[in-house]
Amino acid sequence: MFDSARKRARLQSAMEYLMTYGWAILIIAVVLGALFQLGVFNSSSFSPRAPPGACQVFRPSGPGTTQNINMMGVCTGQLPQYVAQFNGASSYVTVLDSALNSPTNAVTVSGWFYYKQIGKNVGLIWKSAYNYDLYTGEGGVVKFTLWNASDTSTQARFDEVLLKVNGWNYITGTYDGTSTILYLNGQQTGIIGNTAKFTIRDQAGDLVVGKRGDSAGDIYFNGLISNVQIYDSSLTANQIQALYLEGIGGAPMKLQNLVGWWPLNGNANDYSGNNNNGVPTSVTFTSQYGK
Repeated sequence: MFDSARKRARLQSAMEYLMTYGWAILIIAVVLGALFQLGVFNSSSFSPRAPPGACQVFRPSGPGTTQNINMMGVCTGQLPQYVAQFNGASSYVTVLDSALNSPTNAVTVSGWFYYKQIGKNVGLIWKSAYNYDLYTGEGGVVKFTLWNASDTSTQARFDEVLLKVNGWNYITGTYDGTSTILYLNGQQTGIIGNTAKFTIRDQAGDLVVGKRGDSAGDIYFNGLISNVQIYDSSLTANQIQALYLEGIGGAPMKLQNLVGWWPLNGNANDYSGNNNNGVPTSVTFTSQYGK
C-alpha cells in the first residue's frame, strides 16, 4: 500500500516537473537541432585554423632554384584563418611581372573561388598581357585561354551551371603542350586538343587575381578567393584530385615546378619561396567564409 502511494507520488512529481520544464526542454531541443543543421556544431568549426604563413616552401638556394626544396611549418591542410574578400567593383591582387610566373611550354593555374554572383568576363587568374587567362566568360561559362606570339589561342571551357554560388569551387586549368584542360572540384570538365605544340606567349605583363581587362574595361570578381597556385608544368588528373581533397588549406605539390603560391590567408604574400609577393587593392581578409 505504501509502495503504491510512493509510486503515485513519484509519478505526480515527474508530471509536475514535465509540465513546469517541458516547454523549456522542447525549445532547447529545437534550437540545438537548428544549430546542428546550420553546421555550428560541425567538428571543422572547432578545428584549429592556420595563421598567415603557417606553411611555406623553403628554397635554400634562393628563388627560382629547385634543389633541396622542402615544406616548412604546419602543412597538414588545416583551414586557413582568413581568405580574401573581393567586392566586385575595385578589389584585386597584383603580382608584378616576373620570368618565374611566365611559363611558356606548360602551365597549371588553380584556386578556390566562392562566387557571390556569376558575372560576365570576370577575372579569376589573369596574366595581363594575355599569356594565360582563367575567367568566367560571356554567357557565364568558365574559360581557360592561352595565347601565343602570333596571337592565336587555345581554350578549354565549361558551363556555369556546374558552378556553386555561395559555396566554394576549386577551379584548375592546365596546358601540357598538346591539350588545354579544365577541372572543377578535382574532376575534368573541359578539353581542347591541338595538333601542334603551342608555345604560350611570353610577354611582359603582371599577374592579376580577381580582375580582368577587356574592351568593356576592368571586370572584377565578387566573392572570396583562397589558395591560388601556379606551376610551370601540367599537373596530372590524380594530382589535381589530391589538391582538391586537401581543401582550401591544402599545401602545393610538385614543388620543383611551383611558380607561385598565394594562400591569401591574411595577406597576398607568395609562400612558394620565389618571392612573387602580391599587392592587394581594396581586398579585405575575412575569417567568416564557410567551408
